Amino acid sequence: MTGPHKKYLRLGEILVQKGVTTPDQIDIALTEQKRTREHLGKILVRLGFATEAIIRDVIGGVIGQESVDLTRAVVDADAIGRIPKDTARRLKVLPLTFDANSNTLTVAMADTFDVVALDQLNALLGGATDLSPVLAGEAEIEKAIDQFYGFELSVDGILREIETGEIDYQSLDAGTDEYSQPVVRLVNALMSDAVKRGASDIHFEPEEGFLRFRYRIDGVLRQIRSLHKNYWSAIAVRLKVMAGMDIAETRAPQDGRISLALSGRQVDFRVSTLPTVHGENIVLRVLDRQKGIVSLEELGLKSDELTLLKLMVGRPEGIILVTGPTGSGKTTTLYSILNYLNTESVNIMTLEDPVEYPTTMIRQTSAQETSRLDFASGIRSMMRQDPDIILVGEIRDEDTASMAFRAAMTGHQVFSTLHTNSALGAIPRLLDIGVSPDIVAGNIIGIVAQRLVRKLCADCKHPHEMSDLERNLLGLKATDRHQIIYGPHGCPKCDNQGYKGRIAVMEVLKFDPDLDELLARRGTSRELLRMALSKGFRPLADVGTQRVLEGSTSLEEISRVVDLTSRLKQK
Repeated sequence: MTGPHKKYLRLGEILVQKGVTTPDQIDIALTEQKRTREHLGKILVRLGFATEAIIRDVIGGVIGQESVDLTRAVVDADAIGRIPKDTARRLKVLPLTFDANSNTLTVAMADTFDVVALDQLNALLGGATDLSPVLAGEAEIEKAIDQFYGFELSVDGILREIETGEIDYQSLDAGTDEYSQPVVRLVNALMSDAVKRGASDIHFEPEEGFLRFRYRIDGVLRQIRSLHKNYWSAIAVRLKVMAGMDIAETRAPQDGRISLALSGRQVDFRVSTLPTVHGENIVLRVLDRQKGIVSLEELGLKSDELTLLKLMVGRPEGIILVTGPTGSGKTTTLYSILNYLNTESVNIMTLEDPVEYPTTMIRQTSAQETSRLDFASGIRSMMRQDPDIILVGEIRDEDTASMAFRAAMTGHQVFSTLHTNSALGAIPRLLDIGVSPDIVAGNIIGIVAQRLVRKLCADCKHPHEMSDLERNLLGLKATDRHQIIYGPHGCPKCDNQGYKGRIAVMEVLKFDPDLDELLARRGTSRELLRMALSKGFRPLADVGTQRVLEGSTSLEEISRVVDLTSRLKQK
């Protein structure tokens, strides 16, 4: 065996020797490689036989490279401007995206081991920029260079181009020369910009005379651009084409999905349209799997709370509920738990509406009102599939709740979400939808209530003296004047917001025989809280104010998502 095949075979042998994969898995990957011509490491990751982290550890970073499908890639204007077209063509490279925070330029290369090309790029960039090469086909790179160079790719530049040109609606469909159409580039640029900024949603909102673009960043909507309404119909058509929607239907809501390669990785967008008085409103939910799924350790729990959560998920049967309002990170927490439990020895099945993060080895089913599969019937069907762990997207009604508890009572571990304001608030909610206290008492392992709060920017947060009200809310005495808390300021690194990124604030309530007995005896909420507190339970308000005292966030931010008024009544 010669050339690259020999290299792939050696890689397979190393992975088998290290116990990372089996010979059968390598044979499957090699068979798949003959069909797709992908790198063996990427195939093994895609098939779920190994993780990127394990492959990087075994091969010492040689295989840690990613590959990118340039036919679905969106290129960043900042990146394109850093490498001239003739240099890109000569070295067979395509700049994809530039991350200003880490000063890293991601480039697609036909040969990521081409040391000469990498040296020349480093010399061109002055050695001050880190290079992150990803693998791409040589023919794809040639075509992409012709496609992306020579066209305006920045949002401001495209808007100027639109203002002075006319829109050819025919070219909005996926065609061979679609990048000649500025609206196509505008939509891609906005989506790329939103992902780079860490937005969770992109809002396209038509008003009477203009179109507003807003991003939801760190849980707060921020206006990015405004555009004359004349161009909204073209943008809406382009978005619908990308999402596979009916472009002729403008009077009924529609749902779709877009998948793009951004920053060398796949990012999905869930698209929703809704007719309004000024035209169709379109919202894109960004489903960035790389950021959407984190390990349990990265959830930000204190060591004792993390240990408590691990003890809860270690129980073989019962229900664990995650509660909180929309957008509080419940799905992220559930998937972090599932990834922690995801091994070859267990069968994990999920029922979601819709499936947001496709995950290897987990059997994921989408429950939709338009299909014959609802949550209750879906759980009933899943029970026949020999599951160990079941995730139900949300407990909405008595049928779903009764089926979920029936699954827990028959020896399964069940995870689900519930819309309540606190962990103890889940109990009256379950009783309200028809679950009896006796069934709830014996089968709930624990309840996690959470909120997401914005983190203070580490570069510009500033200390300030506390007022009497702030000291009261934080549970401090009048003599604790030495205690410093921080507030937002604003700097270029945080877009002058004062905040950058988010952290979870969680209260973790583990049920034990005493709480079960009190619940079965129809104990009041006050009695349940008193007993939980006696066993070390920390409410959201206490956890949130601790984050303020640590300097992670501000009191104003905690007050935005957690009710702190109960702490005043205690004084």
